[in-house]
Amino acid sequence: MTKITHLIKLSVGTEGLSDLARWQKSFSARMPDGLPRHVTRMWPKKEAEILNGGSIYWVIKGVITARQKIMRLDEVIGDDGIRRCAIVLDPELIRVEPTQKRAFQGWRYLKPEDAPADLGVAKEDEDELPPSLSAALAEIGVR
Repeated sequence: MTKITHLIKLSVGTEGLSDLARWQKSFSARMPDGLPRHVTRMWPKKEAEILNGGSIYWVIKGVITARQKIMRLDEVIGDDGIRRCAIVLDPELIRVEPTQKRAFQGWRYLKPEDAPADLGVAKEDEDELPPSLSAALAEIGVR
């Protein structure tokens, strides 16, 4: 039986979840089929585990804020001729319980048991907190 593995990635330069959503709607962030993507240099070795229900968890301003289901991994050849991996995503951004995360480079694997829980439907409808406030609340354990 194949396990599930998630990815975690910093959303560099993003000020908040609405910023990430806006960027993913841009033409340059989409595949020809219209789905958002994130292109990375490295191809995940745990591809089968990721494609077995995995998500990418987004870290914004030091806080894991949201996740997106990973639909597939597509090969992309850059202008420099180098093979890259396009992580093709479900367009729905699912807010998760804000959880602090130190900066790191690239993406990392995230075990399901270490992933923050999705916010309930009631909290999904609430306005997004400013990243600094969300980080402060996560630091003291208030979600």
